[in-house]
Amino acid sequence: MNISVVATILNIETSTRVCSVSLSVDGRTVSIKESFVKNSHAENVTVFSENVLKEAGLEWNELNAVAVSKGPGSYTGLRIGVSTAKGFCYALDKPLIAISTLQAMAAGMVDQTESPDDYLFCPMIDARRMEVYAAVFDADLNVIKKTEAVIVDENSFADLLHSNKMIFGGDGAEKCKAVLNHQKNAAFYDDFFPSSAYMTQLAEQKYIRQEFEDVAYFEPFYLKDFVAGIPRVKGLK
Repeated sequence: MNISVVATILNIETSTRVCSVSLSVDGRTVSIKESFVKNSHAENVTVFSENVLKEAGLEWNELNAVAVSKGPGSYTGLRIGVSTAKGFCYALDKPLIAISTLQAMAAGMVDQTESPDDYLFCPMIDARRMEVYAAVFDADLNVIKKTEAVIVDENSFADLLHSNKMIFGGDGAEKCKAVLNHQKNAAFYDDFFPSSAYMTQLAEQKYIRQEFEDVAYFEPFYLKDFVAGIPRVKGLK
């Protein structure tokens, strides 16, 4: 099967409170729609998908693939994004590409950094209390520290910060800033959130390498099991 170097890819990012959908052509974002309204994913993701195609003057059948941010992140957000992406792939008979949420965030941080080779990058997604989902990447997006759930304290990442300058970003980094700010090699990107635009290059590379998911069996990367709260009913313990 020959894969065209020029790929038209729909990118979907719903792993946090941000609902972001973009269209990329040949590794370049040509249209994007985003909402920062919490719990808006279900009502926006399909509409945004239609909007970015219309804005680019393209039809659904002109897509080459659909890429989705696979997590970690919000259980509900990931379910919505992955279910939508799989539905598009089934209906259009197009391949599914899965992108690590944290690696895509790191790609966005690298793009915003002057002299990125001087830094390591640590995207963080808020989990709960002082826990975050985090990973560490170099400027070439190689994994320095794999994705894990981290309870952040003043000693977190001390081994890496001892000999490396690091940039932290994401809603998880915002809540950890006060704890880590004493580290002289720590810097922070404020108001930095996941975006489907950060998926563009990674999705293009996977498309060229034909790194596709099995649409029938693919599941998001939750990292932690979902635990539903117990409903409180008056009269019951």
